[in-house]
Amino acid sequence: MKHHPMLSKWLLFIFLTYYSTYLTVSHSLKIPRLSPIAEWETTLHNRATVVATDTDTENLITFYYKQVLDHFNYRPESYKTFQQRYLINFKYWGGANSSAPIFAYLGAEEPIDGSPELIGFLTDNAASFNALIVYIEHRYYGKSVPFGSREEALKNASTIGYFNSAQAIADYASVLIHIKKTLHAQKSPVIVIGGSYGGMLASWFRLKYPHLAIGALASSAPILYFDNITPQDGYYSVVSRDFREASETCYQTILKSWSEIDRVASQPKGLSILSQRFNTCRPLNESSELKDYLINMYASSAQYNHPPRYPVTVICGGIDRASFGSDILSKIYAGLVALRGNTTCKVNGPIIVSETTLGWRWQTCSEMVIPIGIGNNTMFQPDPFSLKSYAKDCKKQFGVSPRPHWVTTYYGGHSIELVLQKFGSNIIFSNGLRDPYSSGGVLKNISDSLVAIHTVNGSHCLDILGANANHSDPEWLVEQWKREIMVMKGWIAQYYDDLVALNGATKFQSK
Repeated sequence: MKHHPMLSKWLLFIFLTYYSTYLTVSHSLKIPRLSPIAEWETTLHNRATVVATDTDTENLITFYYKQVLDHFNYRPESYKTFQQRYLINFKYWGGANSSAPIFAYLGAEEPIDGSPELIGFLTDNAASFNALIVYIEHRYYGKSVPFGSREEALKNASTIGYFNSAQAIADYASVLIHIKKTLHAQKSPVIVIGGSYGGMLASWFRLKYPHLAIGALASSAPILYFDNITPQDGYYSVVSRDFREASETCYQTILKSWSEIDRVASQPKGLSILSQRFNTCRPLNESSELKDYLINMYASSAQYNHPPRYPVTVICGGIDRASFGSDILSKIYAGLVALRGNTTCKVNGPIIVSETTLGWRWQTCSEMVIPIGIGNNTMFQPDPFSLKSYAKDCKKQFGVSPRPHWVTTYYGGHSIELVLQKFGSNIIFSNGLRDPYSSGGVLKNISDSLVAIHTVNGSHCLDILGANANHSDPEWLVEQWKREIMVMKGWIAQYYDDLVALNGATKFQSK
């Protein structure tokens, strides 16, 4: 799949829409969303208007699987079912008779509709593998909602309590078993693929269901950002490093801006002055609204610092050119305008709460407790993570307390090299080191088959977004793809060799 030249501009536009909703959440609940693309509100833009029309979407067929509500209990209510959506692209598949492989994209915290167009790695490479492509939607998102409606599903802790990662990957297991049975493809090897939260799901799926997937590509999956394995300031330390590497003067201007905002805000009519200077959509009620907006703009720009535009460079270019004046706040505003363009207003925009916003809040308040804080050595004002405040806000919003140790209890994470070198196999942990979430990723090989592939200049999930239509991808990204493809083909070749040795089957030759 090739992306339309406007896609990079669209991705930039989309992540800017996220701030107005994000800032309505209590400060202690603000964990940057995990997503392959820079999108918080899917409702704010129509993907089809900017994504290339020569995609493989016409080859997709939509299916629904009668999924069980609760995989882990035997109470009567556990046997309730809901319709789980999945999509299949048969275009490249070599067929069950040749045991051709299956790529399974594990959906994350959003509807699955846009994944076939945006996750181009699958369609870019399926032909060379003769692979079937499957996209499975995560429970409680899109059209895969239990209890008949989203309102019922999210009504209270009793109905939303089935909304967790363990249930989700058990869903994926059931769907894949069903697909292989329906297509008579029991011997077709499966590779699961995911990005960000979906990358975590892919790695965990391989560890929990090795009999169903021969390998996993886990892109930008911060599986070590739990339970204090990673220092809490890792995320914002990388954000700061990205900006400092782009421009020292830009970094210093941002560093000095927070106290200047506080100084102006403390003056008579200070908030009105800030509202005017930053062209806010609504008057500021407190300076933290502006500061939070800017923090998240910088963070998202670093997380999704994709070529060819590189948002961090765009912001710093605006700040350093100082088109609106040489004082600190004028420079900060110039960086904002450089990124956002000539929009009518810049901060405190319309508040739109989507299903993804609600869903991710629940997930981070229950098990996805990623303790991200800001330390003393960044370009931001210190703001350490407080589990006590975090738990209090979650309890207030959902009536339940988070389980900060559950992810490492259920999936592991502590002493990962010692544990997985003897237990796990066939996982690619891919990362771009400009991605703040890479601070919680696996960056070193654990074994010969648990490999870490990272790029110095890469950003969040860049490797699974696919090639640009004009073949302008940087060479380091092309090399990353080649390495990932080589590893995946090695898994499949080994699987076929083992199949022949065990069953005397006819060996399948991939392209």
